[in-house]
Amino acid sequence: MAKVKAVAKKKSAKTKTAQAPAVSIRGGSLEERQQRIREIIKILRKEYPQVRTALNYRTPFELLVATILAAQCTDERVNKVTPALFQKYPTIESLARARQEELENDIRSTGFFRNKARNIIALSKKLVEDYQGKVPDSMEELIKLPGVARKTANIVLSSAFRKAEGIAVDTHVRRLSERLGLSRQNDPDKIERDLMAIVPRADWLDFNYLLVDHGRKVCQARKPLCPQCVIQHLCPSFEKFSGLYAGRK
Repeated sequence: MAKVKAVAKKKSAKTKTAQAPAVSIRGGSLEERQQRIREIIKILRKEYPQVRTALNYRTPFELLVATILAAQCTDERVNKVTPALFQKYPTIESLARARQEELENDIRSTGFFRNKARNIIALSKKLVEDYQGKVPDSMEELIKLPGVARKTANIVLSSAFRKAEGIAVDTHVRRLSERLGLSRQNDPDKIERDLMAIVPRADWLDFNYLLVDHGRKVCQARKPLCPQCVIQHLCPSFEKFSGLYAGRK
C-alpha cells in the first residue's frame, strides 16, 4: 500500500512538472524576455493571422497623409475623411499647392486640423522640391519631412514598402509593452529601442499591428478582458487586472 502511494505521488509530481509554464513571465534578463516575446508573437499570429494597418490607402503618399491625420484620431474617422480628400487632391503636387485654410476645413473632423494641415502642405512641398514628388523609403529621409516622427515613418515603411527599420510605438503598443513587462520606459523612442532589442527583426513589420489588434479587442485601456486573453499565462499584469472579474461566473 505504501508503495502504491509513493508511485502515485511520483506520478503526481511528474504531472505538475509537465504542466509548469516553460516560459518565465517575470524574467528580467534579455534572454528571458526574448524567449517570452517569441512565444507571445507566435500566439498572437495565430489569433490575428491577417494583420495590417486599418488605414485605407492606395499609395505610399496616401498612407503618409492618413497616418498624420490619425494622430489623436481614430482610424475609422480618418477613413471617412480621406476618400474625398484624395479625390480633391489626387497628387502630391496638388496638396503642395493647397490653401491652408481650405485644407483645414477638409480635415477638421480629425482634430488638431491646423497643425496637420500645415504639416501636410509643408511635407508635400518638400517632397516635390527635394524628392522628385516621391515618398522616400528610408527612416533617415522620412523623418526629415515636416510632421513625420519615427512612429509615422515606421508605419509607412512597414506597410507601404515592407521595410523593417524599427517598430511603431502608438498608444496600444505603449500600453501593452508596459502591461506585458516588455519595457518600463514612457518615451516612445526608448520603448522602441527596448522592443527592438527583444523582438526578432523578422517580426518587426507586423509587431505593431499584432499589439494594436490585441489592444483594441482584448487588452483595452480602461478594462482589459483578461479572462478572454490568449496570452494571459505570459502576462505579468494578469493577476493585477483579474481582480476586476472576481466573483463573476
